[in-house]
Order: sequence, then C-alpha cells, then structure tokens
Amino acid sequence: MLRLCYVVVISLPFVMYYLCKAWYIEKHEGNFSEERRYRMARRCIAIMMRNGRIRTESTGQEYLPREGGYIMYSNHQGKYDTLGIMISHPAPCTIVMDADRSTLPIVDSFIDLVQGQRLDKTDMKSQFKTILRIADEVKNGRRYIIFPEGGYDHNKNDLQDFLPGSFKCAMKSGVPIVPVAIIDSYKPFGRNSLRKVKTQVHFLAPIFFEEYGQLTTQEIAGMVKSRIAEKMDMQLKLKRKQRSKQNEHSGI
Repeated sequence: MLRLCYVVVISLPFVMYYLCKAWYIEKHEGNFSEERRYRMARRCIAIMMRNGRIRTESTGQEYLPREGGYIMYSNHQGKYDTLGIMISHPAPCTIVMDADRSTLPIVDSFIDLVQGQRLDKTDMKSQFKTILRIADEVKNGRRYIIFPEGGYDHNKNDLQDFLPGSFKCAMKSGVPIVPVAIIDSYKPFGRNSLRKVKTQVHFLAPIFFEEYGQLTTQEIAGMVKSRIAEKMDMQLKLKRKQRSKQNEHSGI
C-alpha cells in the first residue's frame, strides 16, 4: 500500500491529466477506438511502473491467438495483477472486475477507459446478464482477463480454488481459453516497501473449445488451475536456483 500511495502522490500531475482525459473520452466515446483507449491505458501503466520502480518480465506472447477473441484466466495476487498483464499484452484487452472493488475513483475511471465489465456478485440476474454480454463481446473479437480465484487477500504465490462459474463465459462463447500465470504480483502494492520489485507474467498455450467443450465448468477450472500451477512451480524452482547461485557467488 505504501508504494501505491507514493506512486499516486508523485504522479499526481499525470493522474489528474489522465483522469480528465478519460472523462473526456467517456463523453465522446464514439471518437475513440478500443486501440486508442488501450494505448492510453498502457501509457498510464508505464508511468506508474517507472515511478513505482516496478519491472515486469513476460513470456508466451507467441501463444496468444492472432485473430478473434479469447479469455485469459489468471491466478490472482493483488492490485497490480491487471496492470502487469496489460503491459505485457500488446493487443487491446479488458477486464472483468468485482463491482464493489471497481468503485474507487482511479479504478472506476480505468475500467471505463478500457470498457471493462463490472460483476455484481450480490445479484444473480445481473451476473447472468454480464456473462452473456462478455460472451457476446468475445465472440466478436474482444479479449478479456478474468481472475477465477475471486479474491486475492493473502494469496501471494499460492493458488486458491478456481470458481467454476468463472468459466461460463468461455463455455457460452466457445472462444479459446488462455491460462496466465503471474508470479510475485502481490509485491508491488502488497508490501510496505519502495525497493525495486520485479514481477512475472507467463501466457500459456491456449485451450481451444474442441478440448474443453465437453467438460463441466468444474473440470475446466481444474484443467486451467493445473496448467498455471505447473508453470508457477517451474518458475519458482528456477528462481530459487538462481538465488542459490547468487548466494554462493556472494560467499566466495
């Protein structure tokens, strides 16, 4: 939280400028394409990362389908998750967010800028309408980020249960599912520190409808979670090995 407050304070002129610009875009939304909105969002993220001393390494962009819409399902660690994925994802994408969390001033404007969806978890009828809306949009080429774990408090690099209902959007649209593994994404805004921090984003091979279409949402959730877990285990082992080598080198 310390870093988040620090970034907002030292970036205040940029924050005010982009908030006003985002407000203007919403008032004249017909004049601004999704690509233009996304470029602006990524510029905001880049400024925040520079001022917050955050670096994100990413792999797997070659796995991202070049045509058509798809849904990225990622593990959830903190407030930086969406930003880390978007700065690593070259083509326009957007986010599905808990309606309660989306009401914060800057977050609210950001969701509007990228034309994301707010999911009201207290209203089943509203949830169903949102799912249908997302399914329709991805059928028409949009790309969404969904966090099937739901909350992120205390997750760190540990995976929680994936909610099967999160995969209804994929089932109804029939688009590819792209698993995304994020590592150390809780550190930027989850630690009271201003030290340099590095996070990881890994896009995994897509799962096409032919592979998951006959499964239940519970089975799809298990499949996606296992692939993300496998990638995280591999990267965390590599990270520990590199740290061990650095310690050995330092001790010489």
